[in-house]
Amino acid sequence: AVMVSCAGKDKKANIITIGWTGTICTNPPMCYISVRPERYSHHLINETKEFVINLTTKDLAKACDYCGVKSGKYEDKFEKTKLHKGEAKELNYAPIINESPVNIECKVKEVKKLGSHHMFIADVVNVQVNKEALNDKGKFELNKTGLITYSHGEYFLLGKSLGTFGYSVKKKKKRK
Repeated sequence: AVMVSCAGKDKKANIITIGWTGTICTNPPMCYISVRPERYSHHLINETKEFVINLTTKDLAKACDYCGVKSGKYEDKFEKTKLHKGEAKELNYAPIINESPVNIECKVKEVKKLGSHHMFIADVVNVQVNKEALNDKGKFELNKTGLITYSHGEYFLLGKSLGTFGYSVKKKKKRK
Protein backbone atom coordinates (compact mmCIF):
# COMPACT_ATOMS: atom_id res chain seq x y z
CA ALA A 1 0.00 0.00 0.00
CA VAL A 2 1.26 3.44 -0.93
CA MET A 3 -0.21 6.91 -0.65
CA VAL A 4 -0.34 8.69 -3.98
CA SER A 5 -0.48 12.46 -3.84
CA CYS A 6 -1.87 14.42 -6.75
CA ALA A 7 -3.54 17.72 -7.55
CA GLY A 8 -5.68 19.31 -10.21
CA LYS A 9 -4.70 22.36 -12.22
CA ASP A 10 -6.24 24.44 -9.42
CA LYS A 11 -3.48 22.94 -7.18
CA LYS A 12 -6.06 21.46 -4.77
CA ALA A 13 -4.12 18.46 -3.50
CA ASN A 14 -5.41 15.00 -2.65
CA ILE A 15 -4.10 11.68 -1.35
CA ILE A 16 -5.36 8.30 -2.51
CA THR A 17 -4.26 4.94 -1.14
CA ILE A 18 -3.21 2.56 -3.90
CA GLY A 19 -2.66 -1.18 -3.69
CA TRP A 20 -1.97 -1.74 -7.39
CA THR A 21 1.45 -0.20 -8.06
CA GLY A 22 4.98 -1.15 -8.96
CA THR A 23 8.11 -0.69 -11.00
CA ILE A 24 7.80 -1.65 -14.67
CA CYS A 25 11.18 -0.59 -16.06
CA THR A 26 14.63 0.27 -14.74
CA ASN A 27 16.05 2.13 -17.72
CA PRO A 28 14.28 4.43 -18.28
CA PRO A 29 12.81 4.36 -14.77
CA MET A 30 9.07 3.77 -15.01
CA CYS A 31 6.28 2.69 -12.69
CA TYR A 32 2.52 2.42 -12.67
CA ILE A 33 -0.52 2.89 -10.49
CA SER A 34 -4.00 1.54 -11.20
CA VAL A 35 -6.98 3.68 -10.21
CA ARG A 36 -10.73 3.18 -10.58
CA PRO A 37 -12.11 5.84 -12.96
CA GLU A 38 -14.82 6.84 -10.48
CA ARG A 39 -12.24 7.87 -7.88
CA TYR A 40 -11.70 11.61 -7.42
CA SER A 41 -7.92 11.27 -7.86
CA HIS A 42 -8.39 9.64 -11.27
CA HIS A 43 -9.74 12.93 -12.60
CA LEU A 44 -6.90 14.94 -11.01
CA ILE A 45 -4.16 12.70 -12.40
CA ASN A 46 -5.81 12.63 -15.80
CA GLU A 47 -5.96 16.44 -15.80
CA THR A 48 -2.34 17.18 -14.82
CA LYS A 49 -0.64 13.94 -15.95
CA GLU A 50 1.41 13.73 -12.75
CA PHE A 51 1.42 12.09 -9.33
CA VAL A 52 3.76 11.14 -6.50
CA ILE A 53 4.07 7.63 -5.05
CA ASN A 54 4.79 8.08 -1.33
CA LEU A 55 5.97 4.91 0.41
CA THR A 56 4.16 4.08 3.64
CA THR A 57 5.47 3.03 7.02
CA LYS A 58 4.09 1.70 10.29
CA ASP A 59 3.76 5.32 11.50
CA LEU A 60 1.72 6.20 8.38
CA ALA A 61 -0.57 3.13 8.45
CA LYS A 62 -3.59 4.89 9.96
CA ALA A 63 -3.31 7.82 7.51
CA CYS A 64 -2.84 5.34 4.66
CA ASP A 65 -6.03 3.53 5.60
CA TYR A 66 -7.96 6.79 6.05
CA CYS A 67 -6.91 8.03 2.61
CA GLY A 68 -8.20 4.80 1.08
CA VAL A 69 -11.61 5.06 2.74
CA LYS A 70 -12.48 8.77 2.50
CA SER A 71 -12.86 10.87 -0.65
CA GLY A 72 -10.82 14.00 -1.26
CA LYS A 73 -13.75 15.33 -3.22
CA TYR A 74 -15.43 16.14 0.10
CA GLU A 75 -12.54 16.85 2.47
CA ASP A 76 -8.89 17.83 2.66
CA LYS A 77 -7.07 14.59 3.50
CA PHE A 78 -3.80 16.39 4.25
CA GLU A 79 -5.62 18.38 6.94
CA LYS A 80 -7.58 15.40 8.30
CA THR A 81 -4.52 13.15 8.58
CA LYS A 82 -2.19 15.95 9.74
CA LEU A 83 0.22 15.12 6.93
CA HIS A 84 2.33 17.89 5.43
CA LYS A 85 2.62 18.82 1.77
CA GLY A 86 6.12 19.22 0.45
CA GLU A 87 7.35 20.49 -2.86
CA ALA A 88 8.01 18.10 -5.69
CA LYS A 89 11.19 19.06 -7.54
CA GLU A 90 10.13 18.09 -11.08
CA LEU A 91 6.33 18.40 -11.02
CA ASN A 92 4.07 21.42 -11.38
CA TYR A 93 1.01 20.33 -9.39
CA ALA A 94 1.35 17.22 -7.25
CA PRO A 95 2.97 17.67 -3.82
CA ILE A 96 5.01 15.11 -1.90
CA ILE A 97 4.06 13.87 1.58
CA ASN A 98 6.85 15.06 3.88
CA GLU A 99 6.35 12.22 6.38
CA SER A 100 7.00 9.53 3.78
CA PRO A 101 10.54 8.10 3.66
CA VAL A 102 10.54 8.03 -0.16
CA ASN A 103 8.63 10.18 -2.66
CA ILE A 104 8.66 9.03 -6.30
CA GLU A 105 7.70 11.86 -8.65
CA CYS A 106 5.96 10.61 -11.79
CA LYS A 107 4.76 12.03 -15.12
CA VAL A 108 2.09 10.03 -16.93
CA LYS A 109 3.22 8.61 -20.24
CA GLU A 110 0.21 6.46 -21.08
CA VAL A 111 -3.17 5.45 -19.66
CA LYS A 112 -4.40 1.89 -20.25
CA LYS A 113 -8.12 1.32 -19.69
CA LEU A 114 -8.10 -2.22 -18.33
CA GLY A 115 -11.60 -2.67 -16.95
CA SER A 116 -12.40 -1.81 -13.33
CA HIS A 117 -9.11 0.14 -13.15
CA HIS A 118 -7.15 2.40 -15.47
CA MET A 119 -3.38 1.95 -15.35
CA PHE A 120 -1.34 5.14 -15.34
CA ILE A 121 2.06 4.25 -16.79
CA ALA A 122 4.55 6.92 -15.82
CA ASP A 123 8.15 8.04 -16.15
CA VAL A 124 9.90 8.50 -12.82
CA VAL A 125 11.30 12.03 -13.05
CA ASN A 126 12.69 12.40 -9.53
CA VAL A 127 13.00 10.56 -6.24
CA GLN A 128 13.25 12.32 -2.89
CA VAL A 129 14.48 10.48 0.20
CA ASN A 130 13.67 11.67 3.71
CA LYS A 131 16.86 12.22 5.69
CA GLU A 132 15.51 9.93 8.44
CA ALA A 133 15.88 7.03 5.95
CA LEU A 134 19.63 7.64 5.87
CA ASN A 135 22.09 6.29 8.41
CA ASP A 136 24.80 8.43 10.04
CA LYS A 137 27.08 7.81 7.03
CA GLY A 138 24.42 8.93 4.54
CA LYS A 139 23.60 5.41 3.32
CA PHE A 140 19.99 4.79 2.32
CA GLU A 141 18.38 2.21 4.62
CA LEU A 142 14.81 1.81 3.38
CA ASN A 143 14.37 -1.55 5.10
CA LYS A 144 14.76 0.13 8.49
CA THR A 145 11.91 2.62 7.93
CA GLY A 146 9.09 0.25 8.94
CA LEU A 147 7.54 -0.25 5.51
CA ILE A 148 4.06 -1.74 5.36
CA THR A 149 2.20 -3.82 2.82
CA TYR A 150 -1.48 -4.59 2.24
CA SER A 151 -3.01 -7.97 1.47
CA HIS A 152 -6.65 -9.07 1.43
CA GLY A 153 -7.94 -6.28 3.67
CA GLU A 154 -5.07 -6.19 6.16
CA TYR A 155 -1.92 -4.10 6.62
CA PHE A 156 1.33 -5.86 7.51
CA LEU A 157 4.68 -4.62 8.72
CA LEU A 158 7.49 -5.86 6.49
CA GLY A 159 10.15 -7.59 8.49
CA LYS A 160 12.58 -10.45 8.38
CA SER A 161 14.95 -10.75 5.43
CA LEU A 162 14.76 -14.12 3.68
CA GLY A 163 17.94 -13.70 1.67
CA THR A 164 19.77 -11.38 -0.67
CA PHE A 165 19.65 -11.28 -4.45
CA GLY A 166 21.22 -14.45 -5.85
CA TYR A 167 21.21 -16.39 -2.56
CA SER A 168 19.41 -19.33 -4.19
CA VAL A 169 22.34 -20.04 -6.52
CA LYS A 170 25.23 -18.83 -4.37
CA LYS A 171 27.97 -21.40 -4.00
CA LYS A 172 28.68 -22.54 -0.49
CA LYS A 173 32.12 -21.84 0.88
CA LYS A 174 34.23 -24.95 1.26
CA ARG A 175 35.32 -25.81 4.78
CA LYS A 176 38.98 -26.42 5.38
